[in-house]
Amino acid sequence: MTRFEAAAATKMAPRPNSDIESRCAIRRRVAAGGSARAEVRGSLAARDGARSLGNRGRSTGSAGFTLIEVLVSISIIALLLALLIPVLGSARAGARAAVCSSRLGQLGKGWQMYADANKDIVVPGRLPEAPGGFDNPRNWHDVGNGDKYRPNWAAMLAPSLGAFPFDAPSTRDERQDFDSDVFLCPQVADWRDERNYPFGYNYQFLGNARWTNGFPRKYPVYQFSLRVPSGTVMAADSMGTAGGFSTRERLGYDDDLIAPPQEMMGNVGWALDPPRLTADSDHGDGRPGSRRSSVDPRHRGRANVVFCDGHVEAMTDEQLGYRRHAGGRYVDLDPPEGPPPTNKLFSQTGRDDDPPPSRD
Repeated sequence: MTRFEAAAATKMAPRPNSDIESRCAIRRRVAAGGSARAEVRGSLAARDGARSLGNRGRSTGSAGFTLIEVLVSISIIALLLALLIPVLGSARAGARAAVCSSRLGQLGKGWQMYADANKDIVVPGRLPEAPGGFDNPRNWHDVGNGDKYRPNWAAMLAPSLGAFPFDAPSTRDERQDFDSDVFLCPQVADWRDERNYPFGYNYQFLGNARWTNGFPRKYPVYQFSLRVPSGTVMAADSMGTAGGFSTRERLGYDDDLIAPPQEMMGNVGWALDPPRLTADSDHGDGRPGSRRSSVDPRHRGRANVVFCDGHVEAMTDEQLGYRRHAGGRYVDLDPPEGPPPTNKLFSQTGRDDDPPPSRD
C-alpha cells in the first residue's frame, strides 16, 4: 500500500471514541461557559434591580412618618400652644388695658377743657332735670353734633374732645348707646348704654346735681376749689351697683334691659360712689334701697383711674380705699372685716371726708 493510500485509509477509518468524547466535552464546556455568563448577567441584573427597589423604598420611607413620629409631633405642638396661648391672651389683655388708659386720659383732658369753657365749673355726673322732661329745651345739651336729653358726664365732654358720642343724638331718649369707641373701655366693649356705662364719675365730690328739697346735692363745683387735683379721682373703671353684691350674686351685662336689676354688672355705672359711704349720702342711682356702686378692677386685678390733673394710673381697689367682704361685696355701711374704707383719694382735700349729705 502506497503512502497515499495509507493516508487516505487513515482519513476514512473511524475516529476513536476518545476523540469524539473530547470534542463533546469541549462543546459542553463552551455551553456551560455561556450559561455561566448568562447566570452572571442575570445575577448582576437581579442585584441592580434589588438596588433600584431598595433605593425606591428608602426614598418612600424618607418622605413619610411613622405613627410614633406623628404622635410625638402632635404632642410637641400641643405643648407649644399651651405655653403660647396664655402669653398671647395676656398680651391682648395688656393691649386693651393700654387703650382703656389712653381713652380715660382723653376724657381727663376734656374734663379740664370743659371747666375752662364753663367759668371753671366742672362737669356734673348729670345736669339737673328741669320741669317738663323731654319737652323742656333746658334739658337739652350740646354733645358736639346736636342736642341730647340730659347726657351723662362723658357725653357732656364731647364738644371739648372733638368726638361725637352718638351718631344721632336725641332729645327724646334718656338712654342712648354710645356709637363712638372713644368713650368706651375695650375690655367691656359691649357696655355702651350711657346709664350703664363702663366709666364711673366721682360725682359725689365733683358734681352731684340730683335735686333734693329744691337744692342740688353738690353742684356747682369749681375747679379752683380742688385742693389736691393730682390726688383726686375724676373717673375710673366702674361696675355700678353690682359692687353692692357678692361675686356669686352678680349678673352679666345686658344692654337690652329697660329696667336692669341692681345685680347686673354696669348698672348705673356712670355714677361711682366713693369707698366710704354714710347713712346720709347717696347710694348708686340715688333712689331708696339702691345698692352702692364701686370700682371695677377689670384689668388683671386693677382699675384704670384718671385724676383731676389728667394723669392716669392702674390701681387696685384697696389702693383706692375700697374694702371688700370675703364674698367680694364692697363694704357699705356695715363694719369691714379689716381696715376701714377711706375717701382720701376722692374727697378733693386729701382727707377722709364724708360724702356730702343727700339732704333728704
